[in-house]
Amino acid sequence: MISADDFYKVMCAMVPLYFAMLVAYGSVKWWKIFTPEQCSGINRFVAVFAVPVLSFHFISQNNPYQMDTKFILADTVSKILVLVLLSLWAMIFHGGLDWLITLFSVATLPNTLVMGIPLLKSMYGDFTQSLMVQLVVLQCIIWYTLLLFLFEYRAATLLIQDQFPGSAAASIEKFEIDGDVISLDGRDPLRTESEVDGNGRIRVRIRRSTSSAPDSALSSSIGITPRASNLSGAEIYSVNTPAPPREFNHGNTDIGFCNADLAFGYRSAASPRLSGYASSDAYSLQPTPRASNFNELDTTTVTTSNTPTWIRSPAGGRVFRQTSPAFSGVKMVWESPGKGQAGGDKQGCKDVGLGEKDLSFRNDTKITENEETESKPAAAGNQEMPRTLVMLRLILIMVGRKLSRNPNAYSSVLGLLWSLISFKWGVGMPSLVKHSIKIISDAGLGMAMFSLGLFMALQPRIIACGMKMATLGMVIRFITGPTVMSAASLAVGLRGVRLHTAIVQAALPQGIVPFVFAREYGLHPDILSTGVIFGMLVSLPVTLLYYILLGL
Repeated sequence: MISADDFYKVMCAMVPLYFAMLVAYGSVKWWKIFTPEQCSGINRFVAVFAVPVLSFHFISQNNPYQMDTKFILADTVSKILVLVLLSLWAMIFHGGLDWLITLFSVATLPNTLVMGIPLLKSMYGDFTQSLMVQLVVLQCIIWYTLLLFLFEYRAATLLIQDQFPGSAAASIEKFEIDGDVISLDGRDPLRTESEVDGNGRIRVRIRRSTSSAPDSALSSSIGITPRASNLSGAEIYSVNTPAPPREFNHGNTDIGFCNADLAFGYRSAASPRLSGYASSDAYSLQPTPRASNFNELDTTTVTTSNTPTWIRSPAGGRVFRQTSPAFSGVKMVWESPGKGQAGGDKQGCKDVGLGEKDLSFRNDTKITENEETESKPAAAGNQEMPRTLVMLRLILIMVGRKLSRNPNAYSSVLGLLWSLISFKWGVGMPSLVKHSIKIISDAGLGMAMFSLGLFMALQPRIIACGMKMATLGMVIRFITGPTVMSAASLAVGLRGVRLHTAIVQAALPQGIVPFVFAREYGLHPDILSTGVIFGMLVSLPVTLLYYILLGL
């Protein structure tokens, strides 16, 4: 039975976190204390320093030689079980990869670092901190990597289907990716070039096109002078806020940050000067890239067999130039889901950023009329893909490059390596280094919740995806997830307090990293945003209810 003293301990641990979130919310929503530029700096600090250092601090102090095997196995089995069930559902009922990724994210990836450690520690004791840290390590190294793999596979599949329809893709022998291409999410404009040898094998090269437009008909007809961008004039945006009319938004204007449990976005304010900083760049420990404002415009230019075709990225709405000799004469244009559908802006230059209302970013490909238009649907129905090894190599390269720009990936790996060395040979961290890390990590939890408050304050609606979808998401997050976890825990023999810990941990609010990925790859970000915001509001009473029921 839960006593009043036990309940008070939990409230003492959680109220300070929610107080930090409330103060941030009021600072933007009511008191107008922080400017957008100041909020950008706060979130950048949290993304690059506070939360990664917090992760390193917890992981480096956890003994990896005393891992709770049953607890880790229960968590792993529950996630694998959900993935298998969703895969069967997708195959049998044609649910599709898109919903498989989204439902897996909602059901199995909670906010373990920021919410889980203080909450479970107050409920069941200090030993739960070690259990939560073990799950954080697995999330950062295994499950987020798997999620990123699925997103990149989806982006690569859509790209191949649209540029190599029918059986043509089966002839692709190799993908060559330039070193400055970080992802296929479509947030950077890319150019694909393909060559066909005498045996009919295709070699595809994927390049960034930021420096290629000046010599094209597009840039010369528009007559825009390229300009380096900066981060001045940035403003916080919500996932629902429509872009200002005629503002040339681009994926590179999105300032987002990703860590174990936190992410936000920004876009430049009323200026065509575009930042070269994408949300994926928040992973980076390198200087912020600077991109020109070329190739950031959608176009419906008429192309011929000798002119490169400009194509909107299937993953995120960016521009590709297709020069494949195998498809000369095919003219394809990607339309923005939020633009041009309600009487729209059909001019030569228009916003190729996020849609105004449709945050699911559906695949709205439009094929201009030509001799091959009639055969396109038939070819799509018989779509073939490159060989498994070719696809696997492409996706692994993209995932590796994406992870190389993630500060939290570095902090998790370095923390694990140090703990292996420290607890194996009894090597202590020098006091100078230890206290330097501690002074930043101590700010991590509070700053993380403060940044969540900033994010919540800038949303026009807490429920961005509609009541029906929000209700389904909450049921999956707070009922289905804990149910699957309890079944997996009982199956592996987990009992007592550790069983209760596993169930409450599965009922934590939605993690932020899945929202960051969904936002970058244009896959149901409205659902994940609602899971983050609304989930934070209802998670405390829900977890307290689980705590009371399990204590009966």
